[in-house]
Amino acid sequence: MKFFGITALVVGLLAPSLVLGAPAPGNEGGNLLTPVEMRQDFQAEGYGGGGGGSCNSPTNRQCWSSGFNINTDYELGTPNTGKTRRYTLTLTETDNWTGPDGVKKDKVMMVNNKIIGPTLQADWGDYLEITVINRLKSNGTSIHWHGMHQRNSNIQDGVNGVTECPIPPNGGRKVYRWRATQYGTSWYHSHFSAQYGNGVVGAIVINGPASANYDVDLGPFPLTDYYYDTADRIVLLTQRAGPPPSSNVLFNGFAKHPTTGAGQYATVSLTKGKKHRLRLINTSVENHFQLSLVNHSMTIISADLVPVQPYKVDSLLLGVGQRYDVIIDANQAVGNYWFNVTFGGGNLCGISNNLYPAAIFRYQGAPNALPTNRGVAPRDHQCLDLTDLKPVLQRSLNTNSIALNTGNTIPITLDGFVWRVNGTAININWNKPVLEYVMTGNTNYSQSDNIVQVDGVNQWKYWLIENDPDGAFSLPHPIHLHGHDFLILGRSPDVPAASQTRYVFDPAVDMARLNSNNPTRRDTAMLPAKGWLLIAFRTDNPGSWLMHCHIAWHVSGGLSNQFLERAQDLKNSISPADKKAFNDNCDAWREYFPDNAPFPKDDSGLRSGVKAREVKMKW
Repeated sequence: MKFFGITALVVGLLAPSLVLGAPAPGNEGGNLLTPVEMRQDFQAEGYGGGGGGSCNSPTNRQCWSSGFNINTDYELGTPNTGKTRRYTLTLTETDNWTGPDGVKKDKVMMVNNKIIGPTLQADWGDYLEITVINRLKSNGTSIHWHGMHQRNSNIQDGVNGVTECPIPPNGGRKVYRWRATQYGTSWYHSHFSAQYGNGVVGAIVINGPASANYDVDLGPFPLTDYYYDTADRIVLLTQRAGPPPSSNVLFNGFAKHPTTGAGQYATVSLTKGKKHRLRLINTSVENHFQLSLVNHSMTIISADLVPVQPYKVDSLLLGVGQRYDVIIDANQAVGNYWFNVTFGGGNLCGISNNLYPAAIFRYQGAPNALPTNRGVAPRDHQCLDLTDLKPVLQRSLNTNSIALNTGNTIPITLDGFVWRVNGTAININWNKPVLEYVMTGNTNYSQSDNIVQVDGVNQWKYWLIENDPDGAFSLPHPIHLHGHDFLILGRSPDVPAASQTRYVFDPAVDMARLNSNNPTRRDTAMLPAKGWLLIAFRTDNPGSWLMHCHIAWHVSGGLSNQFLERAQDLKNSISPADKKAFNDNCDAWREYFPDNAPFPKDDSGLRSGVKAREVKMKW
């Protein structure tokens, strides 16, 4: 895959690709879905119901506890559980590590000695207190809690150079504390360069109500692209060339080598006649996945921590950073069924050297054998996600008249292999995070921090993202926003990604394409190749929030923005204790970097093509 110039909004990405599914024969392995390990300080009482769902049951998943249910506006009200769930995450690195498909890697970085870290589990309204210990040899780190709004706790967002200094290696530690004001499925990952691609990831499950009933919660099921080379070396490669295909695809940490047969398939157990909730997470650095289960449909009940009205699909696109909670009805004959990953979009949204990645879904009572029906490849999703999901909690806007404010146009371009926003590649300063400017009242922000100041209280802000319509070539991008969900008011017409059909937002034509009546809402959405995406979020959460493509190579290459939302309110919200913890960690980091660090900083420090224009409403 090649890099090409792109212009658009606040972050770009490099995307996945094309292939049809159903694996080649081979040996299979054991069940992956294991509970949170007992080494944690607290283990919640099972997925789904947890300990707080006093009225939550298989026949009434909409209820949660007294006064709280699926219709409660979680942005306004949260159960007061009085509980704190405590976890410890220890980062280590291992050399010459034999991976799940039998190939030895020079180096991996793990959380609690696992290639996928322990699941953080809590109930809606709980506090989570997570101690991160960095025992890496030379890398700093910071841990981001993907999709968590961090309402009134921006300082806990875990983005080095933005909300904190990195945690220094060789025993540095930091305690994060935040409240689970949302519920559903998400994940955590390092935000230090492309470090999470080396293995610093894990799932998050916040138990709460659901929009449809189910019998069994199977727990989180992360899928990720997997590379035999280190993420650090691939970052250096992408500074002069395009990225390689992934070497394999992991299903909850398991994989089968496509040629040697080493490793094992992930297996998931189904009970005939029961409805099963599966929590799908794409923790990749570059690959988007088309997912399908042979002879079964899936009913979506949540997208990126936003509960939705039940929506049945035969297959779905799971973009990088996205999550879907789905219900699988085990209504087929007892047997073994392939759960397939395929690639689409003419190789523009990911590609792997494993052409047929798959897991096995096995009914109880079925033989311990491979499925016999390879299935039919699903339709090509063309790197486009769903935009007709209806959130349970409704948000509707007036979009009758839109005026583009050219003063807020944000051009994003690709200069060789450097991504630029407003002519500048983001290059955060590990030693001076943006929150330090905010806490000291210093408004002389560094240009390389790429800050867009957003003022006004509880106002809707609209952003039109145009994906390099006049460039030589354009790629789809998964756009992720910290601190908020955004409404997807519209996007350009759905066409094959490889067609490179040029679309520029034209109010005379495209106003009719907008959906202002409870549109799909989430924190990560696909930006079409050479097309546009119109989104909106409300300024109800002061903070410095990244908006970026979730392709690791693009953010590492410089394409990201920060929305500095209500800076004075943010400053006033930071407690003396949080400020002291911030300063203590920065002092420890500065003692290490750069004087005692063996390697220089050689990318943006975070881990995109596009042009963003703020859209203001005429009332």
